[in-house]
Amino acid sequence: MCLLKMPGSKNKKDSSDILALLVGGGPAPGINAVISAATIEAINRGKKVIGILDGFKWIAQGDKTHIRKLTIEDTSRIHLTGGSIIGISRESPFTSHERMKNTIKVLRELGVRYLITIGGDGTMFLANHVEEEAKGQIKVAHIPKTIDNDLPLPDYIPTFGFETARHLGTITVQYLMEDAKTTGRWYFVTTMGRKTGHLALGIGKASGATLTVIPEEFGRGKVSLDKMVAVLEGAIIKRLSMGREDGVAILAEGLIEKLYQEELEILEDLDRDELGRIRLSEVDLGKLLKDETKKRLLEKGIKARIVDKSIGYELRSAPPIPFDAKYARDLGYCAVKFLMEGGTGAMISIQTGKMVPIFFSEILNPETGATRIRYVDIKTEAYEVPDKYMIKLKREDFEDPKQLRKLARTANMKPQEFVEYFSKAVRG
Repeated sequence: MCLLKMPGSKNKKDSSDILALLVGGGPAPGINAVISAATIEAINRGKKVIGILDGFKWIAQGDKTHIRKLTIEDTSRIHLTGGSIIGISRESPFTSHERMKNTIKVLRELGVRYLITIGGDGTMFLANHVEEEAKGQIKVAHIPKTIDNDLPLPDYIPTFGFETARHLGTITVQYLMEDAKTTGRWYFVTTMGRKTGHLALGIGKASGATLTVIPEEFGRGKVSLDKMVAVLEGAIIKRLSMGREDGVAILAEGLIEKLYQEELEILEDLDRDELGRIRLSEVDLGKLLKDETKKRLLEKGIKARIVDKSIGYELRSAPPIPFDAKYARDLGYCAVKFLMEGGTGAMISIQTGKMVPIFFSEILNPETGATRIRYVDIKTEAYEVPDKYMIKLKREDFEDPKQLRKLARTANMKPQEFVEYFSKAVRG
């Protein structure tokens, strides 16, 4: 296991070398723990440490004034705090040759020999290009950060920040479940997760939510709005047939990318890009599914009370739980160790207590530079367990005549009509 060392335990012969830390993407609990451990270990090894403020934002403009000197005194107790003491941004130096040139120029002028980037797939993509453009003059290590948990680590290893987000999200959903039960309503809760359902499933599984809907259950292709809404309709009807009007459905925000774009045209006041395409990030998934579900239930004579809510932003800058605080410190230490021992061009992971660098060449597409995405594997017991406990229509509901009649009666439909309408809501 990687442990922090006390000051004075390393040779200080290379005190002119500078190690820089930079955070890109969105916040995640544990960033300051990485900064703390990396700063302490680098200084113990005789390096000066600086924080590059606000990600690539300023250095891509050729500005080398937005820099913060980091010391052990500044950082030794920040590992249990949220946010990032050196800021963060999504700005990319890769939007033009000039911005990338500025980035490398500023790093060189600052005397940076080692760079640790903290971020998700986008930041890793940029870290790879900085490492290539620096042509050996700057050694680069990347630390995987995202509450989406979708970076290509081994399946049993989370990205730091995920466990804190799941923990806090679970508490929120528990409160909503009690409110739903008390008031006799449903909540449609949208969680972060641009393309995958890790966070939604993690929260849904831990909280015991009524059901969770994630992109992976619909396969790799597109899915109709009808099918997605039918899953939610079916859950509400099944719950009603059990004598309950309440429930909580967890929705991964990545579901919006599964829908056909033309079906989203029914929405008003959508933001569009220069080609007239809908900006999916601007679509309110929870409201869309709430409105469509209520409308289709009402057509069946069922008046449902549904409230849509999003959780995610309030999770990102929260103080890390002990798991993430400890885990992120290990990562910060190991990134410095990797660089000081001559390593470069890799994402840092800790597997069974040992540092394992995963080189960019192993996880980045050589043609596009895009990072491989880690999806939820729905063919595992880890998915089977919550799936078994979810209240939603399943194949056996159609095969049991008594159950089918009960469901059809609740939906004010004939059994055959029910099967024809809701068969699309059943996977497999």
